Amino acid sequence: MKKNVLSFGTPQELEAKRIAEIRSLSYLERLERLMVLIEVSYTLKIAKVIQSKKR
Repeated sequence: MKKNVLSFGTPQELEAKRIAEIRSLSYLERLERLMVLIEVSYTLKIAKVIQSKKR
């Protein structure tokens, strides 16, 4: 995976860069990214539930 670089610009420019990056990925790479997002989302959801039970 390539090194992440912070980029500054208008929201429209940043969105266009993200769209171009996504379009350049293969189907498998897109699927891997989706699975990572789902896993992180699930982990955050579970962490909130556990944290609320401790209070």
